[in-house]
Amino acid sequence: MRRLSSLLTCCVLLLVATTTSAANELRGTWTSSVREKSSPESFHINLIHPDDEGGGKGQMGFTEPRASFQGLSTADGPSTFTLTREAGVLSFTGTFQGGEGAGHYTFAPSEAYAKAMAALGYPNLTPRDQFQFAATHLTTQRVKELAALGYKEIPREQLLTVAIFNVNAEYIRELAKVGYGKLTLEQLVQGRIHGVTPQRAKDLAASGFPKLSWEDLLAMSIHGVTPEYIREVNAMGYRGLDAEKIVAFRIHGITTEFAREMRGLGFKDLDVDELVAMRIHGVTTPFVKEMRELGFKDLDADDFVAMRIHQVTTPFVKEMRELGFKEITQEELVSFRIHGVTPEFVKKLRDAGYKNITPEELVRLRIHGIDETFMRSMSGGGKDGK
Repeated sequence: MRRLSSLLTCCVLLLVATTTSAANELRGTWTSSVREKSSPESFHINLIHPDDEGGGKGQMGFTEPRASFQGLSTADGPSTFTLTREAGVLSFTGTFQGGEGAGHYTFAPSEAYAKAMAALGYPNLTPRDQFQFAATHLTTQRVKELAALGYKEIPREQLLTVAIFNVNAEYIRELAKVGYGKLTLEQLVQGRIHGVTPQRAKDLAASGFPKLSWEDLLAMSIHGVTPEYIREVNAMGYRGLDAEKIVAFRIHGITTEFAREMRGLGFKDLDVDELVAMRIHGVTTPFVKEMRELGFKDLDADDFVAMRIHQVTTPFVKEMRELGFKEITQEELVSFRIHGVTPEFVKKLRDAGYKNITPEELVRLRIHGIDETFMRSMSGGGKDGK
């Protein structure tokens, strides 16, 4: 009887343990596309999981060395493999065909990890928390190392971001060695996102940009200012630019070819702002040539930029000349565009009897909101106005 009672007690305990484990276990689906040629030693996998908060689905993807997965085979056919993390174990079943894989997974959270994280200031981790930390490979050792560097009591959501973008102690220490110490976690995450590395900082310093501020280093990384591009800009004759100006060059696509084209058109001494403005507003070789063929031969860079900004086009110039403004200037054309003096407006005024109005008078009429209806009323409704 005593033996039966003990056996029943054991069965109950086993049932409770199994039920608790099943309750904590998370399930979802996975997909993978094997890239044998580009990264034969790595394996990328996407995990799709139910989203508890929104009722939809969430997704997390990561790349790991193949050796991290136990039992992984990507040959055509069924496949069963696991990935063991400190936060828990991911177990996969599915099928591969032609390098494409798909199937289901379960995640069993680690109680030991939950206790260790609680001791580090993160109590009451949910299975979802541990799943996310497992997918991003957040270890208790990383949390300890970050705390040792002064990054303590990191909020849980921010800790996940730190893990996703692989902000670790080594990255922080190496940046400090090249002059970027005491960065915030937000700055470090931005650095990871935009590819700021200690080596990039060294390369830019060797290219003439030592002691960049973090913001300038980040901007150069975001917009792809490389040592090669710096050499290209120097070769254009624009040496000694500060970080802001060389970033502007990069953003707006200032190339050796563009600088050479503008010089070939006679713009020999363009400063940085003029060259950038010409690029931004589309002052191209064909546009300059078209306007010069129409007689605008002595315009400077600012004049061409103004024409592009205000849409003074070849057809617009020709229409105004056909209306009798044979000697119209660049300034008058720009003023026409700014104030809405159109060929239609000119024609309507002439139909109202005002045939000898100058460009200056047309602009003044538009500024004061005077149209052909008002002009007709002033001339008694006839067509004999001046």
